[in-house]
Amino acid sequence: QVQLVESGGDSVQAGGSLRLSCIVSPDRFSNTYIAWFRQPPGKEREAVAAIWTGGPTTYYADSAQGRFTISQDYAKKTVYLQMANLKPEDTAMYYCAASAREFVKPLRPEDYNYWGQGTQVTVSS
Repeated sequence: QVQLVESGGDSVQAGGSLRLSCIVSPDRFSNTYIAWFRQPPGKEREAVAAIWTGGPTTYYADSAQGRFTISQDYAKKTVYLQMANLKPEDTAMYYCAASAREFVKPLRPEDYNYWGQGTQVTVSS
């Protein structure tokens, strides 16, 4: 069974930084897309960033470009989301997801089959 376990969420002040971690089952880490999505309170889930672990190649939503960095540690089967200069509008539940599909649009949530439980990020002004 594929498992994704997120950690690193916290409450921070605007301008602060956080690093989220997602540990992925070893059988789902190789040559696959792993992505971070978020769901702000009362809003729909939206893409943040994705990585093709076989590259790695990275993809970013406009809201994350320049402030967030997605990376991987292949040996630890872990994907990170380093977030800097956090803003109150970054407040959301952050989810890690993995795709089992052959053809994927990296930032489209419908292309992801496996999801973690989420980790909460709260940014206060």
